[in-house]
Amino acid sequence: MVGPLQQIARIIDKRQTCTILSNVLLQCRDSKLVITATDLEVKIVIQLNLNDIRVEGTITLDARKVLDSCRLLPTGSDINFDLEGDKINLSSGSCSYILNTLSADDFPEFNHTEAETCFNVKADKLKDGLDKTAFCMALNSERNYLNGIEMTINDAMLKLVASDGNRLAVYKEDIGSTGVNAKIIVPKKAVQELSCLLDGLEEDVEIRVSRNTLEALYKNVVFSSKLVADKFPNFDRIVNQLFLNPIIVDRGLLKDSIKRVEVLSNEKYKGVSFDIKSASLKISTDNPEHDEAEEDLVVDYHGDPISIAFNAKYMLDAVNNIDGKDVKMTVAENTSVCFIEGQSDSLFWYLVMPMRI
Repeated sequence: MVGPLQQIARIIDKRQTCTILSNVLLQCRDSKLVITATDLEVKIVIQLNLNDIRVEGTITLDARKVLDSCRLLPTGSDINFDLEGDKINLSSGSCSYILNTLSADDFPEFNHTEAETCFNVKADKLKDGLDKTAFCMALNSERNYLNGIEMTINDAMLKLVASDGNRLAVYKEDIGSTGVNAKIIVPKKAVQELSCLLDGLEEDVEIRVSRNTLEALYKNVVFSSKLVADKFPNFDRIVNQLFLNPIIVDRGLLKDSIKRVEVLSNEKYKGVSFDIKSASLKISTDNPEHDEAEEDLVVDYHGDPISIAFNAKYMLDAVNNIDGKDVKMTVAENTSVCFIEGQSDSLFWYLVMPMRI
């Protein structure tokens, strides 16, 4: 029981102003315990088989309190729930807790329309795509479409896109023919919670999309989320422009060099300069205290010299998510953007806009 409660408790905000939203809904019926939690934007429902139901019924309990109570019991303990008036007696062996309840009638409905689109995807592929793009989502942008991930399914191709306005991450994966064409925006909290729920899973996840919600179903879990009612901008103009010759560099060396140079960068802007010429890359920075750092790397590049600067964190985020030994960087001819990907892997790619330092 502890595992399901931990999964569910993550979506509950400790700062809820509505008390009932701090509770989980417990429904005993048909030899099953159905546990439900929601914050009105995201909902998780988990079904557990029960050994013994003496009386069927429905009640709500404070999620954190019931989780903490169960978590501290010995592993594998049988846990009994007995409703006594408006309180629950939670007991196991010689230990018992008396917890307050709230009526299930006050537990909020999670309204959604009937699914219009359904398809299956491997859990590990979906999680990989979410993890490789989620870091590019905006934190709290006024442009609501940036506060989530655009998910597009075009028959066999799943495409995930995230951007905060300064950088862009794109992940593509062949998931086998689905006969489905759909495009939605999944909000940030749902992306984060769904990624956690999919951790370690290998089986298929069924995705159901309606006009206003997404549902993910696997095993005994149903995850639901409201969708962002907006549209992502078309980034084709940024991608389809003239680029200079690619720069190939060892991923590990590039990552370590950026981290070392970043130490002396401006604490607010975290800017580092990239000076690229034939077969060499110099990464450098300074700060208002006139400290300086620089490092030289050998790269595979043949072309005109390039001088461009980036936010060090943005570059590290991209490099950390690239698979393979080498990174391919391609700078736009007008130095308006840099295209970053693995040398031999086009499933994931990343665009970052330069900065002035």
